[in-house]
Amino acid sequence: MTQLPLITPIPLDLNFVRAQFPALQQEWTFFDNAGGSQILQSVVERITEFLYDSNVQLGASYAVSQTATARVAQGARAIAQLINAPDPDTVVLGPSTSALFRILAHCFGQTLQPGDEIIVTNADHEAHITPWMELQQRGIVIKTWRVDPASWKLRPEDLEALLTPRTRLVALTHISNVLGTINPIRNIADRVHAHGALICVDGVAYAPHRQVDVQALDVDFYAFSLYKVYGPHLAMLYGKGEHLLALPSYNHFFIEQTAIPYKFQPGGTSYELSYSAIAIPQYFRSLAQHHFGAAMATTPYGQIEQAFGLIRQHEEVLSDRLLSFLRSKSKVRIIGCPEADATQRVPTLSFVVDGLSSDTIPPQIDPHQIGIRYGHFYALRLIEDLGLLPQNGVVRVSLVHYNTLEECDRLIELLDNIF
Repeated sequence: MTQLPLITPIPLDLNFVRAQFPALQQEWTFFDNAGGSQILQSVVERITEFLYDSNVQLGASYAVSQTATARVAQGARAIAQLINAPDPDTVVLGPSTSALFRILAHCFGQTLQPGDEIIVTNADHEAHITPWMELQQRGIVIKTWRVDPASWKLRPEDLEALLTPRTRLVALTHISNVLGTINPIRNIADRVHAHGALICVDGVAYAPHRQVDVQALDVDFYAFSLYKVYGPHLAMLYGKGEHLLALPSYNHFFIEQTAIPYKFQPGGTSYELSYSAIAIPQYFRSLAQHHFGAAMATTPYGQIEQAFGLIRQHEEVLSDRLLSFLRSKSKVRIIGCPEADATQRVPTLSFVVDGLSSDTIPPQIDPHQIGIRYGHFYALRLIEDLGLLPQNGVVRVSLVHYNTLEECDRLIELLDNIF
């Protein structure tokens, strides 16, 4: 498996980074990025370009339609490049990760027999739990792999106790959108495959912060939302080619079973948003070019790897600033790894305060034009199991690489006056 990029002594040029995001030119500080990042200007430009120059139906013989068809295909190739997929046909684009998981569960469920088993976790976004649990209506047995409340982690040894010869799929998150903890996906994938089962990973909370390499992870299915990775409101689902070909179609009866990814895209995908996705890997490659110059990697994927090395380094500094403050407060309990170690977590930081309901804190920050939030973040089962529902869930501060230490310090000053 590809190792995490080494920490580079080159600091992230935030002036260059922030210039790529028009929304950052206003007075607001965005610390709700796990709900949706700000969009790259280059993405918006590609959307406009498609709508102005090629806004027609695909597949016709006339020139504009041929251009539109080629542009949509470019988007799929760009996402395949971003995640190191072996073939663009293994990338299914759709309206949201939630929708794509429902489509996958519907199709996968038709290949199962009563008594077959699926393992879900209590740490996932509900979008990656309910579609699988609904297969119980077909006689499928659902088991739950639970977070260890002492370590805030999904322990692989706990998974071993759940795996049996009837296990067909393990569905889990790469990173909990509450805990921020990185799960060792390749290690888990190896365990799952050793039992003859498949693995499906929700990468929504991971992809904005770390490079995704679906081949190195050896995952069977992997999905995330592009609007949380600086792109448009669109999502992608990767599947190994042999699995996608074997699944029944979700599209019209006359669409051939071999027509991947189209057989999972009824009505097609959003043309302009698909085309705009080309700007996402281009952005990461531009980070490598700007920071490394002649020392830039020679391959596009190597350049993306360099960019995420810069991102990882900067985000660890941001995490350390906020976590150090939270650890200094006796009334604060950090929900997740309390250290900023970038090998263990990303800067999605959740906490609760003794004696305060979580819903009382963000409204005190709002007037200062800083966006944070509270709640269960659609990880309701985890919040319930951790006993945090009576406190109205957690307060979550979710940062990405375009955030600054100065923004962190402004938030710290405000929180310091609250608790």
